[in-house]
Amino acid sequence: MTENISDITDGPARPAARFAAIGLAAADMAASLAFYRRLGLDLPAEADTAPHAEAPLPGGLRLMWDTHETLRSLDPDWTPSPGATPHLAFECADPAAVDALYAELTGAGYRGEKKPWDAVWGQRYAVVRDPDGHGVDLFAPLP
Repeated sequence: MTENISDITDGPARPAARFAAIGLAAADMAASLAFYRRLGLDLPAEADTAPHAEAPLPGGLRLMWDTHETLRSLDPDWTPSPGATPHLAFECADPAAVDALYAELTGAGYRGEKKPWDAVWGQRYAVVRDPDGHGVDLFAPLP
């Protein structure tokens, strides 16, 4: 549903902004992209040495990475956020796939934040951290 901003505010009519991308800061581009390749994203090998990388997502969204150096070149005062970081959520085929992917990622050295559990909202759920500390939720509906 597309609405005009004036439909929800008292301001002048203009088209609402469309959510299009999620941007992540990467201290080590190759390490970050290796993690997301394990989650099934198609990222070319040459992106490992690029200052910026993108992966198309279903529905037209994009997941984007910029190195810390790139972000500092755009804003010399930029520093990584020390507090809360976004969580990205990846749906798995079934509850067993949540357990298997969590085991694969933590077995490869990525930090597990919360081992797989059956959540009260009806999903098998787990949380790992990518190389830059962003939370990555793994989930699947319970039968």
